[in-house]
Amino acid sequence: MRTAPLEPAAAADNLLTAERPVQATLRRLEEEFSQILGAAPAAESAADPVYVTRPFLPPLEEFEPLLRQIWQTRILTNGGPFHRELEARLRVHLGVPEVALFNNATTALIMALRALDLSGEVITTPYSFVATSHALLWSGLTPVFVDIDPVTLNLDPNRIEAAITPRTRAILPVHCYGQPCDVEAIARLADRHGLKVIYDAAHAFGVRHRGRSVLNHGDLSVLSFHATKVFNTFEGGAIVCADPAMKDRIDKLKNFGHDGETSVPDVGLNGKMSELNAALGLVQLRHISTALARRQAVDTAYRAGLQAIPGIRCLDFAGEGAANYAYFPILIGPDYPISRDALYDALKHDGIHPRRYFHPLISDFPMYRTLPSARREDLPVAAAAADRVLCLPIYPDLDPGVIARIVRRIAQP
Repeated sequence: MRTAPLEPAAAADNLLTAERPVQATLRRLEEEFSQILGAAPAAESAADPVYVTRPFLPPLEEFEPLLRQIWQTRILTNGGPFHRELEARLRVHLGVPEVALFNNATTALIMALRALDLSGEVITTPYSFVATSHALLWSGLTPVFVDIDPVTLNLDPNRIEAAITPRTRAILPVHCYGQPCDVEAIARLADRHGLKVIYDAAHAFGVRHRGRSVLNHGDLSVLSFHATKVFNTFEGGAIVCADPAMKDRIDKLKNFGHDGETSVPDVGLNGKMSELNAALGLVQLRHISTALARRQAVDTAYRAGLQAIPGIRCLDFAGEGAANYAYFPILIGPDYPISRDALYDALKHDGIHPRRYFHPLISDFPMYRTLPSARREDLPVAAAAADRVLCLPIYPDLDPGVIARIVRRIAQP
């Protein structure tokens, strides 16, 4: 459950009284966090801009031998040895049956929809990055937006059934911020109505639910390995599926639809991951546990520092057995002295660059707003979240002094 809302502050007096425990907590956390990080990169200067994320990169000397192999073999793409090895290692690491690598997650999502031969309507969330619904339009499908759950900010299963029509063919939920959807409830709905389920799992690398990877749910799950994600290959993505026959179909679709040298039985595109990207992925896997542990330390520091600030609520975990700390969203309540957008501007003025993920709603953009399901009055929870959520900077080498600086600025808007 999400933490209960804090009681309204008695204006500035309460904020000043909250400042003392905030400062003491921050001093303690800076010491503890520095011990957890160990030999982290040099501290960021107070003059350096702090962005919402910074890509994790492994030591260059570990990447160089793989680059030399690529130069020696001159195999650059088309399912080379590093591509095959990364698929195999990801299957083991994630605990999933099949992994098909792609050049990016948007291409992977479009090919996932194609692989299931969908047409008609697909129920989805308005609260996500716009690529989720763009993939539907590229595939000739009609998005049908339904509201989100107020606790997890994921697609609300209680609202899905009312949106099902004779034209509905699938459900496209998003594990928002890496928090698992109510996969059991969605599966029951899909089974009852004969619908496919494709999870946009761009945020969910390494997340486990009830003892196994959350990627094992649904017909297909789509991962992103973009530079901003917890596991990156510069650019990249993948489709997780349950059986070799579907993996074979997906592999053909991402290679222009080829089935052999002279046979093209399907309309595919060029979605292959290169050997350079796959090689980086292999090196990244060596460090993913450390990267996630450092993200967890940042998450812990934020939660401890922010808990005493009236009007600031941290999004609670959604029951995941293993989280990946992909984002750190906070909700700005009406009892906070200034609005979410005013805090966003104040932080940017100080060189801190949070993001309003996800504002505006997908359904507010011009290509979607004329859809009957896009009316804001029918999406009140999503609309409220879009107006209140602010994602704070989080990445493995975020300096503890910077975390303290961010929390102090929020405590003193």
